[in-house]
Amino acid sequence: MDAEETLDHELVVVDEFDALAIEIKTPLSNKYPAREHAKKVAKELGVENGIIYLPGKLEQNWEDSDMGPPFRQRRYFYYLSGADFSGCAVTYDIGADNLILWIPYSPPQTVLWFGTTPSPAECLEKSDLDGVKYIAELPKYLVPTLALVESLYVLRESQLPRFKSFETLKPHVKIDTTSLLPAISEARVIKTDHEIALIRKAVDVSSVAHKAVCRQLLSLKNECEIEAVFQGSCLSQNAHAQSYAIIAGSGPNAASLHYGANNEPLAGRQLVVLDAGAEWSAYASDITRTLPLTGRFTPEGRAIYDLVAEMQEQCIARIRPGTVYYSLHLHAHLVATKGLLALGILRGGSARDIFRNGTSAAFFPHGLGHHVGLEVHDVGGYERLSVDAARTDGFRALGGKRRPVGPEMLRDMIAAAESDLASVESSSDGGDKYKGRRELAPGMVVTVEPGIYFCRPYIEAYFLQRPEHARYIDAEVLERYWDVGGVRIEDDILVTEDGWENLSWAPKGDEALKIINGETV
Repeated sequence: MDAEETLDHELVVVDEFDALAIEIKTPLSNKYPAREHAKKVAKELGVENGIIYLPGKLEQNWEDSDMGPPFRQRRYFYYLSGADFSGCAVTYDIGADNLILWIPYSPPQTVLWFGTTPSPAECLEKSDLDGVKYIAELPKYLVPTLALVESLYVLRESQLPRFKSFETLKPHVKIDTTSLLPAISEARVIKTDHEIALIRKAVDVSSVAHKAVCRQLLSLKNECEIEAVFQGSCLSQNAHAQSYAIIAGSGPNAASLHYGANNEPLAGRQLVVLDAGAEWSAYASDITRTLPLTGRFTPEGRAIYDLVAEMQEQCIARIRPGTVYYSLHLHAHLVATKGLLALGILRGGSARDIFRNGTSAAFFPHGLGHHVGLEVHDVGGYERLSVDAARTDGFRALGGKRRPVGPEMLRDMIAAAESDLASVESSSDGGDKYKGRRELAPGMVVTVEPGIYFCRPYIEAYFLQRPEHARYIDAEVLERYWDVGGVRIEDDILVTEDGWENLSWAPKGDEALKIINGETV
């Protein structure tokens, strides 16, 4: 090896020997595959010519302030450019197969205060692009090019070019504001190898951070300390952004799906649900672990944890190309119903009756999972993955939160799939009963995140007050489980050619217990 040549490496802990080793890191593929993404989008559009135009995000301040939030690039723009700084745009000439990134010029006074933006050469080194030019030149390129191709594809009206010469040309251009969004959303569903590598890196960072929490758990006193350990570990690995706000809900807070205060003491509580995942180069991870705060489960906590683990394991085992993810959601409810019956929380009917009645939604009130990519709840493309029915732009109802899956919705799902116990247990294939639902395919990354929750206000108001559900719930037995709060286990799963790969290696179950109690590192 040349004396000046170096290898990218890092120190890693070898648990088996309680020692350090030097690990040579496998590099990511050389460039962000922007051109490959552009070609995928053009294929989804089904046209032979036209210009795709996407503006990037501008930096902005909070209202009545000279400060602003951390910069977050527009994800659709990033998909076609790989550029993660403000003031950019990207164009793709479909017929000429020409992808150009347009970047701002940084004058010296800007460099003094904020540093320089990447140069054209640096952008070309990072992303697979045909060219990089300064954005001041964009009108001179776009107007004559549009005059030739006569078609412009944008995500929405608000993202049209904003310069005078375009306004003059505008009446003579066919502007399409409806086709590009679903086309890119569909293209994003199947990840390229480079994208999978970035997600894998985000998952690795997050898994290290979850393990750090396990090591320190018995010394922590407040939910905020759990959040701090997790985020500190991510920062120490050079991951500065979280895919979503960290959830560290202990006791009853574990029963609130999007709990985010993270400010209550841990004393006297059984479990904590830690739902947290770092970003790496704009790509998300999403991992949830449920940990006993004393280093051991109560009998009730262990019973619910084992049930959720069984829900997850059975659903992951059924993943393969061609599996309809929707069917996995129904299967998780079936496993939950049988398990809650065995524990005596549910009673008074057969698993078939309770399953078809939708009563399990009292305890499992959300979808089984979602796509992961440039968003933690990534876009779903033309077909729905599960029950949340994300629109093709990736946003969800209720201000971006997932809708609760109530018993009526669950009954409708079961009826729409014409499901009974036999069909849910034995079949995950597509067909008319799953029309409009996504079949899994190689290159998808999805989460599998079952949970069982004991949210007293929700269960008492919507289930124990309704005879059609109350007759199936043993309120006396339920009293023993309120303190459990909730259990959720979530992993990021890559669909492969012949099955699946669990990208998440954050410790869980007995492995996590050994780390928490200092039996292993």
